[in-house]
Amino acid sequence: MYSRKVLFVCGLVAAALSPAADIAPAATAATRDKAFFESVAGNWRGPGEIVAGKYKGTKFSCNLIGSAVSDGGAGIKLDGSCRVGVFKQPMSALITQSRGGYKGKFLDGAAGKGLDVVSGTVTQDTVVVGLNRAKLNGAMIARVRDDKTMNVTVSVKVEDRMVPVIGLTLTRQIDEMTVGSVE
Repeated sequence: MYSRKVLFVCGLVAAALSPAADIAPAATAATRDKAFFESVAGNWRGPGEIVAGKYKGTKFSCNLIGSAVSDGGAGIKLDGSCRVGVFKQPMSALITQSRGGYKGKFLDGAAGKGLDVVSGTVTQDTVVVGLNRAKLNGAMIARVRDDKTMNVTVSVKVEDRMVPVIGLTLTRQIDEMTVGSVE
């Protein structure tokens, strides 16, 4: 009837088209996401500017420390502060992978004075998270240019387009101290 080769090829095609075949790409994406967040863990410092809105032109600087989430999944916990002149504002964020995307909060979340993370995607060098607070919808894009530089843009949705409101360039802080042995 059918040759073994035809049956074998048909079996491979059926396996490739089955729902179980989607497990490998999902596992690869989870591994990629976790690797991205692990790569941005560390100390970051840099200047930023409010580029739209009531406080347009306000310059600030931030010092942030990122660490992997404690449950071993994909995500990051940020702590630190941003300074405008003599005023210092504590900053914190938690972004964790959940079913179908990401969740988390900036500061104390939308229930307080912060924002909720309501969605997210990760590529090899970029994370994009959806932000929400009451009627405000927006996004934060963090793009790693190289192992020492990350650009962050926060945009808000105005009618049907996204308008950038905050830009920030962070540089990884590395301890340059050389360690050697004594003879």
